[in-house]
Amino acid sequence: MTEVQAPLAGKVAIVTGAGRQRGIGRHIALALARHGADVVVTGSGRKPEAMPADEREAGWKDAESVAEEARALGRRAIPMVVDVTKADEVKRLVDVTKYQMGRIDILVNNAAAGRGSDRVPLVDLEESEWRRVLEVNLNGTFLVTKAVGKALIEQGEGGRIVNIGSIAGRLGMPSFGAYAVTKAGLVLFTQVLAAELAQHKINVNCVCPGLTDTYRMEDITRPGPIHDAVMRTIPLGRAGEPEEVGELVAFLCGPGGSYVHGQTINIDGGRVMM
Repeated sequence: MTEVQAPLAGKVAIVTGAGRQRGIGRHIALALARHGADVVVTGSGRKPEAMPADEREAGWKDAESVAEEARALGRRAIPMVVDVTKADEVKRLVDVTKYQMGRIDILVNNAAAGRGSDRVPLVDLEESEWRRVLEVNLNGTFLVTKAVGKALIEQGEGGRIVNIGSIAGRLGMPSFGAYAVTKAGLVLFTQVLAAELAQHKINVNCVCPGLTDTYRMEDITRPGPIHDAVMRTIPLGRAGEPEEVGELVAFLCGPGGSYVHGQTINIDGGRVMM
């Protein structure tokens, strides 16, 4: 009987913003690893005092812990602390990946600015908060994509790029101004990039999660009036799981997603139907 090869065997993936235990980035990296890819995972290098209580209790080590999980699946894995807003650190990410892994096939732009005091009406939003969110979500994505995109073109074997957006970028949600604008920007960023990179056989797509049960959204996923109100807007009546987002990204990066290009795909239980 012929052994079935994992669909991403021999591929190397970079996943940014993958250091949180209860985060989408971690589960994207692990899904890619389960499908056969070796992974380079980046985190912000958070100290234990900056972590939530459950991560501290678990002895969580940011991107290193995710890399350990990928290695337990039989994959090569490299954890790196990278500030995606700094071109020199992004260059180091690409250089280390090429040197230690030998190639790059997949980029998942998941790194995003943490929730802060930006969740206020636009007229009350501090300029510093506006710039902070744009710097990571848009400029950081641009810098990483530019560096990895050039590497993929030079390699000459095609590739996949998946940008992680949000349904906040598809709806005019109050008090989400800076975040929503950046996520909406990723939709057009994806389309432009897809048009430019098609000639190099590099597929580019965007995935927009809705409410997902992660640390970032636990104020909504916890039982209570806010939770109940949000659930009434989701036809499937539940929050998504980060593993579900990971599997969608892995599909887009595998042979089944070879003809999906320039698309923005919602994974939100039916909340936004476009």
